[in-house]
Amino acid sequence: MRIDFLGLEAFLAIAERGSFQRAASQLNLSQTALSHRMRKLEDDLGVKLLTRTTRQVALTPAGQELLPKAKRMIEDIAVSYEQLRRQGRERQERLAIGCLPTIATYYLPRILKALSAKFPDVTVRVYDNSASEIADLVQNRDAEFGITVVSANRWDLEFKPLLKEPYVLLCPADHPLAGRASVNWSEFEGQPLVRISPQTANRAIIDEALGSRREFMQWRFEVQHVATAVSLVVERVALTVVPRLAIDAAGHPGLKALPIRNPGVTRTVGVVTKRGLPLSEAGEALLGLISRQLKAEAP
Repeated sequence: MRIDFLGLEAFLAIAERGSFQRAASQLNLSQTALSHRMRKLEDDLGVKLLTRTTRQVALTPAGQELLPKAKRMIEDIAVSYEQLRRQGRERQERLAIGCLPTIATYYLPRILKALSAKFPDVTVRVYDNSASEIADLVQNRDAEFGITVVSANRWDLEFKPLLKEPYVLLCPADHPLAGRASVNWSEFEGQPLVRISPQTANRAIIDEALGSRREFMQWRFEVQHVATAVSLVVERVALTVVPRLAIDAAGHPGLKALPIRNPGVTRTVGVVTKRGLPLSEAGEALLGLISRQLKAEAP
């Protein structure tokens, strides 16, 4: 059933002011346009709501019955409308995203600085979580988008690749392998290594690429985060295999990153979004900044 809200608005204005002229002035309409709205409403309802003489306007019994109901309905709509407008403004002023820690640590500060210059009133929340957690955040609409790696397919999420990032062996700059242009896995089988927790995408990617060979590597230590693994290399406790972008995050001149061959291991970094859900203006701008920065870093 279609409800004639414009007609109800005209009816309430006339009933409250007792005059077509005053009602037309309030609604910024001509009296002719106001009369047309009233006729249309009455024709739609099939009853007369007003009686009009040269001196006054009065409500019919049907009009008297409709008046309090129409007032409540319009008031309820006005309250709901204002609540939605307020929620819309709040969404525009707040932005939440997910981002892999290895990327968030080094790249996001400069990118967020550029975003703040364009959107000074927008507050940003960054969930620097694991790939699976980022997918959950986007799926539950707690984050507008996530910068992550390919994970399990979910029907309501869409993944767009941004770059293919290689894994590298991280070692001290004076390590015997540091002078090599690249290194094979077999060349550091006897070296103590630190690997990341199996709950992370990094661990799964390396294990899948190595297959049974991973059992021959000396995984002496296990940590939860790449930054911790890097710190163990800095202290010469062990070597580690990490995504290339994590080396920038380390920011340590005493380390050397070596490309790994036979097999080479890569991960695809991209953006995950909720399928069919558009990004906010600030979200679009931030994603554009991140995309350009990561593509510039592509090998």
